[in-house]
Parts: sequence; C-alpha cells; structure tokens
Amino acid sequence: MNRKAIHIKSFGCQMNKLDTALVAASLKDSGFSIAENENDAIAVLINTCSVRDRAEGKVFSHLGNLKRIKRSKPELVVAVFGCMAQRLGKELLEHEAVDIVCGPGQIPQLTKLVAEAIEGKKQILAVTEKIRTESAENPELEKFESVYDRSDAQIPGQAYVRVMRGCNNFCSYCIVPYVRGPEVSRAPELIIEQVKRLAGKGVKLVTLLGQAVNAYQYTDGGKEYCLADLLYSISEIDGIEWIRFVTSYPYSRYYDEILAAMRDCEKVCGYLHMPAQSGSDRILKAMNRKYTAGEYLEMLDKAKEVVPNLAAVGDFIVGFAGETDEEFEATVELVEKAKYRNCFVFQYSPRPGTKAEERLQDTVAAEVKRARNIELLAVQERVSDELAKEFLGKEIKVLVEGPSKKPFLNSGDGVQLVGRTAGDWIAIFNGDEKLAGEFVTVKVTRVSPLTLFGEL
Repeated sequence: MNRKAIHIKSFGCQMNKLDTALVAASLKDSGFSIAENENDAIAVLINTCSVRDRAEGKVFSHLGNLKRIKRSKPELVVAVFGCMAQRLGKELLEHEAVDIVCGPGQIPQLTKLVAEAIEGKKQILAVTEKIRTESAENPELEKFESVYDRSDAQIPGQAYVRVMRGCNNFCSYCIVPYVRGPEVSRAPELIIEQVKRLAGKGVKLVTLLGQAVNAYQYTDGGKEYCLADLLYSISEIDGIEWIRFVTSYPYSRYYDEILAAMRDCEKVCGYLHMPAQSGSDRILKAMNRKYTAGEYLEMLDKAKEVVPNLAAVGDFIVGFAGETDEEFEATVELVEKAKYRNCFVFQYSPRPGTKAEERLQDTVAAEVKRARNIELLAVQERVSDELAKEFLGKEIKVLVEGPSKKPFLNSGDGVQLVGRTAGDWIAIFNGDEKLAGEFVTVKVTRVSPLTLFGEL
C-alpha cells in the first residue's frame, strides 16, 4: 500500500466538483498522489452533499463499506468533508469509520489534517461553529482558491471558477444556507486573474459557480460589480472561448444586464439554468421562493426573446409538503410551457434544521412522489425530443470531453467520443481521443431526447 496515495469520492453539485478539484490539487502539491481505487490508498476522502436525504444515505452506505475495510486495514484514514460534515459535525465523528470531519470553510486545512491523521491516527473535527453569525469573510479559503489554476482534476479544456460562496435565500426546504454560510462575492480582479491563469493552462470553457450565481455583487471604491460585468471582462481573455454560469435564482435584479451580456458577448453560452421548483403559487410560497409561476415564465420568455437559441434548464421538487394533484398538474403545465432543454426532478425529502422540516408535515406518500417524478420526467422527455429533432442534419460546434463510457454508435473510424454544445447538449461521435479538450464540428445524423449523434 502506498502511504502517499489518496482516494477521493465525490457526491453532489458543481460546487462539490470544484471543491474536490481544489483538494486534489492541494494533495498533489504536497507530494500525495490520487489513487483510482480505495484499496490502494492510505486515506479515503469523501466529499459530501446534504441537500437530499438520499445523498447522505449514499455516504453512510459508503462509510459502512469502509468500516469493513478498516477491520483488515486499521491504518486507513477516512475523512468526510463538505456540507454533510458541516451539518453533522461531531455526530459524524462518532462513526466507527471516520477519522476526520471537515466543513467547507476548512477545506484549505484538509491536506494538513490528512497528513496529521496518517502520522498520528487521531480523530479531528474541523467545522465552522456559528456559520451564520461569524464573519463571512474567509481569507484562508480565498487564498487557497485564488491560486488554483489547474484543470487536471476536471474535464480536459474545462474548469469551474467560484465567483461567490454561500446563500441568503433560505428556501424552506434547503439546508445550504446553514452549511455554506451567508453570501460572499469574490473580488472581480481575483476572478479575472484566476481565469487568465486557467486560460494559460489550456482551459477553453470556464463555468462560473455560485449557489445563486446571478446574485453576484461586489463593491469596490464606490463601483458596484454584478455578474454581467464579470461576463464582459472574461470575454476579453484570450484562450477562453466559452463561458457558462450556474445556478441562477429567478431574481429581477441585474437580470436585464445579465441577459444583455449573454446577447452581446459571443463567448457567453446561450445556456440558462434557472430552477423553478414548482408550478403552484401556493407551493412556491410554502417553499419561500420569492416569485409566482407566472413571474417565472415571464422571466424565461424574456430570456428567450433577448438571447437567440437559448437553452433553458430547470429544477423541480415533486411531492413537497402538502402538494395536491392539482398543484402537481400546475408544475406539469409549467414544464410544458417552459420548453426546457432538460430539467432535473427530485422527490421532496425533509432536511433536519430547515423551516419546512420544522413547520410543515411531509404528507405526500412515497409512492405518490415516485409516480409524480416519473410523470414529470416523461413530460420533459417529450419536450426534449421535440427540441432535439431541430438539430437533425445541422452542423454543431462541440467541445470534446473524451471517450464515451457507453457504447452508443456502431464501430467506425477512431473511438467513440462524447462532447457538449454551447447549450450543453450531449453529442456522441467517432474520432481520435486526442481531440479531448478541443473544439470540433459535428453533423447530426440522429437524435434522442437528451443526446445528439453524428459524425465529424
């Protein structure tokens, strides 16, 4: 067993993917290597999600397996970091498999904590005690993140850049404000310099991240910066060819400015991920979402009017506390009107510590939630299929990610590759795997609801 090999398992959103990349880069800089298999590693790090009960269930299942491994390999160090670590804290440290519990704010310390645990095999707890009342500024985390200029832990030619941390929306079902803390926007110059370094390392697509990324706001010397300012500035960086941003809350503030930047900047992808969560005004109010279904659709219509060929993506929660059949049908109607390229559907699960868990009863039966989930996905599949057919016979620009993990095509020249369009459509085609990280033109020959198939 290599005492310098670390295996990282990651669950959750793009924020977690970025955190995993940051940790991997830090470990490598300290002389560790990243192991593909946990059996070859001296330490296993699990980056966790706490947004849904199912996500935490996966982590506990994995910890159960690691507990069995540790019986024959007691020197193995197990670290749990991220949102679940912040939420459970000391309780998680009581698990037989766990040696380190590290919150999102303590990620810069994780490499050092792992090294200490390997040498001394002691339990370590590192979380933020009062995440909503302590200072939101985190100079250590900012320094740790600002020097990140590598994309080797991500998809070739692509990188995530966090523009803000935390959330102030307090949706009644959501744990994020309590584990990620209040909103803090990073200084524009730090973001711009970071993107320049990434471009110098061959990154062509940069995705700007924020829990509600369109709420980005930074004041410096009397000037106020919003996300649109970042989009204009990053568009001027040589080497960067595509810019995306996720995820957007349906705010009206800065909305016009952001849409104008999407229209005016050729490098900004016509892609808008803006969760609606429900089509029922009563449910939206119970969720503490600060808009109506009608206002949401108006914002989406405006975006499609301003930004040509916009690809819209939504999120929905089905079976929220007290959701009736009629309220679910309102959600179905919204999905049909929105004509999303894709949407993500989740079954409601109460999260400890949220207002919905404290004040609302989870009255919708599990089988009803599952049925609504299936139905809404079927509705979206029909919409996606209609949109996909519009690509038949057309040539599309694709950023190649690498070899496809699933065999979709008949054998041909080269290997089967997967890539994505500016609107984040998946494209499958045959070609040389050396094309990973490069742009190619693909002619679409057939389609499925979420995938475009073609040839170079």
